[in-house]
Amino acid sequence: MTELSALAQQFPILDGLDEPGVAILSRAKQVTLPAEQIVFHQGDQCSHYIIVVSGTVKVMGRSASGREIVLYRIEQQGSCVLTTSCLLGGEQYPAEGITETEVSAFLLTATDFQQALAESAGLRRFIFDSYGERLAAMIGLVQEIAFERIDQRLAKYLIDHSGAGFVLLRSHQDIADELGTAREVISRHLKALEQKEWLALSRNQIMFLNKDAIRVLAKSE
Repeated sequence: MTELSALAQQFPILDGLDEPGVAILSRAKQVTLPAEQIVFHQGDQCSHYIIVVSGTVKVMGRSASGREIVLYRIEQQGSCVLTTSCLLGGEQYPAEGITETEVSAFLLTATDFQQALAESAGLRRFIFDSYGERLAAMIGLVQEIAFERIDQRLAKYLIDHSGAGFVLLRSHQDIADELGTAREVISRHLKALEQKEWLALSRNQIMFLNKDAIRVLAKSE
């Protein structure tokens, strides 16, 4: 299977692409990255448009004090909203990207990205559709941080990441990074839930004792 046909198989919108788009995508470079590899550093100049075919890239913001927050993940059949933004504006990356799993991706050079916008209606639609979808997710994150209580956001996180199970394997620091707060804040709120006998805490493990109560908290106003 050629690189172009592999892309079209993963992204149906690229099937039947116009001639300029086919020519541009034929120059895309396929790469495989191991887990825990830095894809881009905060402050790097953006040199490639990234299309993830499989695996997950975590994009994290970091403050001057060292506090981190997970902004979003680039997952299977996804692109990076910050990469698109940096390529459009000629800016440096304001965050860091790191692979969480092995990742297979295609890279377009900055030159080919600009040519895609100028010459291929199909690629232009693909780029901006992906950009808009992920930008909406980032705005949702900002609204959560601004308008929702931390105990409610924590309860939502616990419910969303535990699935149907009753044990969640996460450290307090991992959860703090996801929610954009300090580990001490997460530990304090988890301890409060433990005192209510809704949870039982141990090292890097959270056991649900009253999942229904946490679900109600997650939906509270």
